[in-house]
Amino acid sequence: MKKKIIIGIMGPGDSATSTDLENAYQLGQLIAEAGWILLTGGRNVGVMDAANKGAKSANGLTVGILPGNDTRGISEAVDIAIVTDMGNARNNINVLSSDVIIACGMGTGTASEITLALKANKQVILLNHSRESQLFFQGLAQFNIFVVNNAVEAMNQVREILANSR
Repeated sequence: MKKKIIIGIMGPGDSATSTDLENAYQLGQLIAEAGWILLTGGRNVGVMDAANKGAKSANGLTVGILPGNDTRGISEAVDIAIVTDMGNARNNINVLSSDVIIACGMGTGTASEITLALKANKQVILLNHSRESQLFFQGLAQFNIFVVNNAVEAMNQVREILANSR
């Protein structure tokens, strides 16, 4: 039996922009349509919620890695909830459990997830229009950061990363 592909979408919660939310929703849909599993931080805010809702709209399977010791605040579109009671330390679980990470937008939690992914030699796709953050992360790991402009470009990059990792 072949291992299921898990794509992690990381992004801001309360500070997500409308563009972040639109991109996350579309990414969730596209990940589900590809037959992959979506992994997020699981909460009912921001990029996490939008991505989960997008995946569910296309009958996808969603996994939420929750920060607390219960499921309060979970996105209604999460199928499998992993309760960690680890707060932000769960970010390491998010990135290590994902085959590819897409950072959709930027916040402090997202920045920590990108950094943890780079430390683990994971490849990260930045769907973020902040030139400063693009330059910063490219400076840390030039060959593991891929900057894209939209969800379709992100999915094309995911496919390329997966094809090269086999």
